[in-house]
Amino acid sequence: MFRALDLKIRIEGAENVPRAGGAVLASNHIGYLDFIFAGLGAQPAGRLVRFMAKHEVFKHPISGPLMRNMKHISVDREAGVQSFRDALTALKSGEMIGIFPEATISTSFTVKEFKSGATRMAMSAGVPLIPVAVWGTHRMWTKGRPRTLTRRHTPITILIGEPLEVNRKDDVNVATAELRRRITALVDRAQREYPDKPKDDADRWWLPAHLGGTAPQPTVAPAS
Repeated sequence: MFRALDLKIRIEGAENVPRAGGAVLASNHIGYLDFIFAGLGAQPAGRLVRFMAKHEVFKHPISGPLMRNMKHISVDREAGVQSFRDALTALKSGEMIGIFPEATISTSFTVKEFKSGATRMAMSAGVPLIPVAVWGTHRMWTKGRPRTLTRRHTPITILIGEPLEVNRKDDVNVATAELRRRITALVDRAQREYPDKPKDDADRWWLPAHLGGTAPQPTVAPAS
């Protein structure tokens, strides 16, 4: 599909993905296809990533079959402890687990505040946190916009940062803040270096406000 659409995919930092052993891959979240592209960043290292996502995503007619067939992990808010345990089991058996610490899509296309689950999971399993930034994915499918899954030639940026090593003795809030700082820096760079520009004023919707776009300001972006 990527070849048919001639997507201009750029992956940088793939060497930061461990070739063996458990790890938590933590990414920003701007569109419904982020799990595909963030996971794609691990493929040069020969790794597959199982993402944790809201139960509702698994019930969607398009995303649901994708998520189930690729063995991702459904997170039911009423049974969150079991999802956490399932992910820990996978990590301890050497799998990679992907998480969006923002928990929801950021409609401002900036990095929202982080939940601490990704950090707690890495600490509990004794595995590294891998910060990831994706950019351009929202132009294909994001919250509040029509799907453009047949869009051709779209640049997609995937930046992978150096692993953040954490352990049970670390302060979870400090470690989570550091993870957010690293992902924010990667997102900022992905935005600055992105090769496309809006073709007209109506096309400025996919840029955050601080870059001259018409996306909502972070403080007023609606909850997903």
